Amino acid sequence: MPTHRRKRRPPKRSLALPDLEQTKSAVLNSLTSKSGQRTYDHAINEFVDWYCSEPRLAFNRTVVLRYRIHLEQRRLAPTTINLRLAAVRRVAYEAADSGLPSPELAAGIRRVKGVRRIGVRLGNWLTADQGRSLLLNSQGDSLRSKRNYAILALLIGCGLRRGELLALSVASIQLREEHWVIADLHGKAGHIRTVPIPLWVKEAVDRWTEASGIKNGCLFRAINKAGNIWGEGMTPKVLWEIVKRAAEAAGIEKLAPHDLRRYTESRTMPNEVTRGPSATPFDLA
Repeated sequence: MPTHRRKRRPPKRSLALPDLEQTKSAVLNSLTSKSGQRTYDHAINEFVDWYCSEPRLAFNRTVVLRYRIHLEQRRLAPTTINLRLAAVRRVAYEAADSGLPSPELAAGIRRVKGVRRIGVRLGNWLTADQGRSLLLNSQGDSLRSKRNYAILALLIGCGLRRGELLALSVASIQLREEHWVIADLHGKAGHIRTVPIPLWVKEAVDRWTEASGIKNGCLFRAINKAGNIWGEGMTPKVLWEIVKRAAEAAGIEKLAPHDLRRYTESRTMPNEVTRGPSATPFDLA
């Protein structure tokens, strides 16, 4: 009896929308960081929108090169373009593992180079005057003002990421070897580190916890219109609004929570400030 062999289906050269959605799900499931998942989800969605708007495109190296040119024409920052291209490469890998495009096509997409970064300082970098103005304009006697000042102090003084600050608990702030620290902080990609807390930041946090009466659980909570604490945490949208309003009051344009982290990375923070409870590292600049 002759045996009938099943013909092998040739790999696709053009991926339909269901294929892209399936591949995107595979990419997001392979990432462990929530922040990475949000970033890649946005990057892949932008590529899918562009890919579907172009007629009769095959998913290959030429298409990815055209997409890079499209991103450059939008005058996006090199870091943003390289991140979008990294997401497209990840899509190609996952699609090739699923048998959609051939491994040769995926290898060709891998060879697409990113944009060179030639000694350009990207993003917003606070000066000493801007940092001082940002903190001074956030001071106040209300419960909301004390919370917002403590949040800005931690972002500037400790260089926390947005997700790290929102997940911060009261118990994580500990006294070790006569120094206040954020102990066992779970950061990006599951890394665990201990972050020192300057004295002026600890005083700002103490004023918030004393006024709010928070003794355990999540450190920062939402505050309703009546000025009362509401819920067991705070959303990223609220954090963005806090930074946005503080930046507007200080006359700083397009300031994001992560921009405050760059100040800590770009200069040495003093271990201790002895000029009173309102002193900040900017007073020593």
